Amino acid sequence: MENLSFNLFVLSGLQESGVYKPLYFLLTLILYALIIAANLTLVLNVTMEKSLHEPMYIFLSNLCVNGLYGTLGFYPKFLLDLQSDVHTITYGWCIIQGYVIYTSIMCEITILTVMSYDRYVAICKPLQYHSILTPYAVFKLLVLAWAYPLLTSLIAAILTVRIPICGSHIHKLYCDNPSILKLGCFQTTVNKIWGLILITLQLMQFVFILISYCHIVQVCVSSSEGRAKFTKTCVPHILVVVIFAATTLFDVLYGWDGSLHFPDIVRSALATQFLILPPLFNPIIYGFQLPQIRKVLCRQRCKIMC
Repeated sequence: MENLSFNLFVLSGLQESGVYKPLYFLLTLILYALIIAANLTLVLNVTMEKSLHEPMYIFLSNLCVNGLYGTLGFYPKFLLDLQSDVHTITYGWCIIQGYVIYTSIMCEITILTVMSYDRYVAICKPLQYHSILTPYAVFKLLVLAWAYPLLTSLIAAILTVRIPICGSHIHKLYCDNPSILKLGCFQTTVNKIWGLILITLQLMQFVFILISYCHIVQVCVSSSEGRAKFTKTCVPHILVVVIFAATTLFDVLYGWDGSLHFPDIVRSALATQFLILPPLFNPIIYGFQLPQIRKVLCRQRCKIMC
């Protein structure tokens, strides 16, 4: 089939925004500012406060760094689109945007998996916690949590750029790998197999999280101390996992033709929830729920006010 060599894509997710663009721009700008402020505040406090140099808080700060990384791939471009009547993106930047957003999704899953393992060891094997989660072990877990998504997504991107493009319209607010593949002149078995492998690996991580919390609940129900520890440190993590899973599901449903029978602007809003709720609520949930972080934030606020 002839390769028509499209080097410029049209993002058509904003077609129905019309006169509401200024309002959307203002709300998006405020939202992005809140995301940056909330995540940076938590990351800086964990970095500078020695009492927070524990595995759980280090993993949490990495979750917030990932939130900043993922939103950087979407919000600046989206804000520019809201200021323009033409919503286009070059092929190269489209590949980069898709890579950033989807590595962020995969990093979120891997970091949440590592955090569930941390809670499992802390509650089910408390006497062995510091011997298992040594600084070197924490370092290796973080390298794995970041390297695995970055490398596997890179392979997916390389497989995608091998396919000639025969279309130019992406019916979303941002670029992603499945949307680019839909514009390909042909579909390859290799891309489909690699996609299935990645989906399977992500599902396995959710299963690991579920199994970890089954063990944690079994231990916690037997004592009031265990229940208190579960409420303080595990409930925030469960909330974060549920929010992330639900918002990611919206994006998956968006990719299935006819799955969401809503106007395009509503479908676009639902499909971007994973770029709104997790990066905004992750630091807020942990900031309010974890006593140690709440204590540090209160102390910092007192210093500023005094």
